[in-house]
Amino acid sequence: MIEIRQATANDMMAMQNCNLMNLPENYQLKYYMYHAMSWPQLSYVAEDHSGRIVGYVLAKMDEDVTESHGHITSLSVMRNWRRLGIAEKLMTQSQRAMVEVFGCKYVSLHVRKSNRAALQLYRDTLSFKVDNIESKYYADGEDAYAMKRELSKEMFDL
Repeated sequence: MIEIRQATANDMMAMQNCNLMNLPENYQLKYYMYHAMSWPQLSYVAEDHSGRIVGYVLAKMDEDVTESHGHITSLSVMRNWRRLGIAEKLMTQSQRAMVEVFGCKYVSLHVRKSNRAALQLYRDTLSFKVDNIESKYYADGEDAYAMKRELSKEMFDL
């Protein structure tokens, strides 16, 4: 059984470990703490029956633009726990909080052009649309799809 719950400062090391095990883009612990301190309502973890963090979504508000909107910084689920709907549940909880707490009208994210599994999740399951392509977005020079999803209270029965 998996429990999806709001991330706390105590979860940051486990979230970083999940990131290091699964993703080529890694963040320093202080970046996780910055998210936890600035937008504690937006990041969530998936915890197994023994209390181990098996997935997370790290999210923030992008407030340096004309219209404040949510942004998914990072999403990761441990390999043995994939294809169980955990990523979708994490994303849904975070987006719900974006609408409920901050009144967000949309959420954005970046994904590697080569990451077919993530593209399928974002585009086909979560209804994100490609907004544009950001050339050489990643440190290794790979391009990213900048994706966006419109949000509303009705989507989450708020």
